[in-house]
Amino acid sequence: MIVHPTTAGMLLAGVLFVLGLISILVRRDIIFMLLSVEIMLNAAGLAFVVASSHWGTADGQVMFIFILAMAAAEVSVGLALILQLYHQLKTLDSDEAAKMNG
Repeated sequence: MIVHPTTAGMLLAGVLFVLGLISILVRRDIIFMLLSVEIMLNAAGLAFVVASSHWGTADGQVMFIFILAMAAAEVSVGLALILQLYHQLKTLDSDEAAKMNG
């Protein structure tokens, strides 16, 4: 059976997205949750690039550049929040952060 490259690329993007989603739901460590969001963003970017290649346009590559910029902003804000959380609670467990008042 021959699989079309577009189908294979979309299947890979779907598998990556589902793995990221499962990892967010299962892991309680904030750093691993941040990495899982990055995996999901990269899966969405891969889907855009594969679709763009299939349609023969550059729209997917433009969206992927936007996704990369958004991921960089997300990492910088996320790491700043993680540092503040660790400074206050001395742990990176998200269950402990949920117990904070305010």
